[in-house]
Amino acid sequence: MLTFRKQPPSRDVLRERREWALDVQRWKQARDVERGYKIKWGYVGIAYLVEFMVIGASLAGAWLFADYYSDGDNRAFHFMLLAPLVYAAVELCRVPLGILARTQRSWFIKGLAILGIIFAAGVTTKSVSQLGEMMFHPRLMDAAKAKTAMKDAQNDRASIDTRIAAADARVTQYTNELEQIEKRSGENASQLAGLPAQRCERISGTNSKGKAYSNLKCVADPRVATLNAAVNKAGADRGAVTKDLESARQARAGIDRGAADRKVADTEQAYRNAVNRSQLHSFTAMVYGVDPIEVTDAQVHAFLRIFVFVPALCAAFASTILALSAVSVRRTFMDEDDLGADVSAEATPYLLASITDALREEQQLSNPRPMVPPTVAASGSIIPIDRQAERRQPPLVQSNMPASSAGATA
Repeated sequence: MLTFRKQPPSRDVLRERREWALDVQRWKQARDVERGYKIKWGYVGIAYLVEFMVIGASLAGAWLFADYYSDGDNRAFHFMLLAPLVYAAVELCRVPLGILARTQRSWFIKGLAILGIIFAAGVTTKSVSQLGEMMFHPRLMDAAKAKTAMKDAQNDRASIDTRIAAADARVTQYTNELEQIEKRSGENASQLAGLPAQRCERISGTNSKGKAYSNLKCVADPRVATLNAAVNKAGADRGAVTKDLESARQARAGIDRGAADRKVADTEQAYRNAVNRSQLHSFTAMVYGVDPIEVTDAQVHAFLRIFVFVPALCAAFASTILALSAVSVRRTFMDEDDLGADVSAEATPYLLASITDALREEQQLSNPRPMVPPTVAASGSIIPIDRQAERRQPPLVQSNMPASSAGATA
């Protein structure tokens, strides 16, 4: 719905506003011509906006970094924030230095400004590269942990044959020892059984008191005691070896190749999932044409340097380049007209001559009166436009003019 004003706008006010805007433009144009350069403040504002974004992100990253690695120590946390504050102050100088490098006339000052830009860009590169590394750090750590677990599982599977062989050797050893003990015990038992029985005989006689006696005396084989001791020792050895054999068999049963293979498969899948979540591994595998799980740490860190330092350099010089481009320097400072054209000193007489001829032709067309004689021009009543032509003509003496001519001219 259109709404109309109760009173039309004043044309005088609009005219004054328009004249004021034109005066402001003329003043700015004259100021730029006098200074020799013009600054596009819109581009400078965008450059400062980029600077503030970089500074804010750097300070936030430094805060998180200090909070994560200070381990709860309040003093260490504040110590870790001092350098980022100084870095932020240095980064804030890049845009003014870029403007100075374009507006200063002294090459010494220009060189100092460019040197300051390089130094400030180095500080910005450090801050932004730290942010880039922090962006990739969690996923790289997950991939590194998964890879360590996978290597441990693979090493366990590689050593399982050795462990199985060692366990089988222990079981065989204890089995052989038990067989030898059984064999020795059997031999001792058979030898003991083959010995003759005790021999008993009646012994009679008279003691010291003169009394007669008669006793039964049994004599055993001396090998019986030795064989009995051997049989008892074999029984004790049999119990100890039987216990060791049971332990060796249990240890051998605990070594399962299938369990090791399943553990390796699980760790490989976990590592593959961690690598798939890492953008850096994916880009590295894409460039080298290999599976993401097969990329090496050297390849990953090579791409990490590219992905971190190249964007950091771009971020360091982007706003500075914008600030440099926001200044347009004129070729001259005081002798340049509004159109940007310079008039050479050698071409000035020809230009004035052409303008004089054009004015004479226009005067003759508008007022077709007879030309004024040169004598009148010499008298000073008419000031010629082309004074160089006047210098070329010898002046006439007024005393030589006839009186009638002077009166007619008057």
